[in-house]
Amino acid sequence: MKLAILSDTHGLLRPEVTEHLKTADVILHAGDINKQSIVDELRQYAPLHIVCGNNDREWAQNIPHDLTVTLDGVTFYMVHNRKELPADLSGVDVVVFGHSHKYLQAEMDGILWLNPGSCGPRRFHQEITLMMAEITGGTLRVEKITIPHREKQTAQ
Repeated sequence: MKLAILSDTHGLLRPEVTEHLKTADVILHAGDINKQSIVDELRQYAPLHIVCGNNDREWAQNIPHDLTVTLDGVTFYMVHNRKELPADLSGVDVVVFGHSHKYLQAEMDGILWLNPGSCGPRRFHQEITLMMAEITGGTLRVEKITIPHREKQTAQ
């Protein structure tokens, strides 16, 4: 099973990102989507699991704050801001979060922590990144995808 893991699109789905989405079986989005049209477009590519970010306002009332989903035997806990994680993460294999726009892939206390960074408008001079991952036999393999920065790319 191939996963696209992204966050902080802030109203922009870059063509380079959509090329990766076309190959995904499932999409995980860790919030700050910014508008319903992005959700609608993401759903055209693959089943979508999303959480609400701090910039997702009135239009996002039906998007959960956090979400637990099990895919091919791997249990993911999703939340936008990792400061809002519950104390008890028993049964969780992977935590997916966003908010900081900084890519992170680290294992701590037997849990894999993933922040795909931001693949929306470039902010804070950060890289433009997302993750592609594959689950095989209950094991998750993650690949960092870096999108080259081009001037004048803005939210739609």
